[in-house]
Amino acid sequence: MAAAPQRIVDAVLFDTFGTVVDWRSGVTDAVEAIAFRCGVEVDAAEFALRWRARYQPSMAPIRNGTREFVNLDELHRENLIATAEEMGLPVDRIEPADLEWLNRSWHRLDGWPDSVPGLAELKRHFIIGPLSNGHLALLTNMAKHAGLPWDVIIGSDVIHAYKPDPNAYLGAARLLDLPPNRVMLCAAHNEDLGAARSVGFRTAFVARPQEYGPTQQTDLHATDTWDVIARDIRDLATQLRDHAA
Repeated sequence: MAAAPQRIVDAVLFDTFGTVVDWRSGVTDAVEAIAFRCGVEVDAAEFALRWRARYQPSMAPIRNGTREFVNLDELHRENLIATAEEMGLPVDRIEPADLEWLNRSWHRLDGWPDSVPGLAELKRHFIIGPLSNGHLALLTNMAKHAGLPWDVIIGSDVIHAYKPDPNAYLGAARLLDLPPNRVMLCAAHNEDLGAARSVGFRTAFVARPQEYGPTQQTDLHATDTWDVIARDIRDLATQLRDHAA
């Protein structure tokens, strides 16, 4: 009797912002709505980009141990206030409930067109979930909003580590009771994949050339020989299925 086909991994985890969901469009729409309500003009698309640009620097003190862990809602709010001051959005004219609604726009992001069907196909054969710097509540709300069919949600607040800290990846593998080489990270960001591979994860790259809009200059293609290089998540599902076959 022939041996059963072997899967390359048991779990496929996903970077989420940019890889699975389109944060730029969702955040831009929310900024536009608040600016209109306040009666001010602001370049909402530029606001979204500048807000996002503060994302990685705001996590650095937590990674290096000079700040206690706080979840992404708190970091996003601090970055929102700083971006509003920079861009001329008058925070003092925004009702607290509206400011909270804007900050939680990161909970209400839509998936890329291939995300849900691709994840649904992968779910038939692999454990799937986010490996994101988002926290449990944010990722759960996002999944409900976008219809993301995760098997498991591992928030950064569960592990108390932000990527690319090695503990973020290894902690997820431990929670799944899997060795690192039985877990794959799928991401649209080459640096994220490099950090995952350095701790033993398998890796898959999908390009999201519109994540930062039409002027995007980085991560337009794979910059290393990752285990899988796919057009999108549906193509990833096809490649992993064909590998097992």
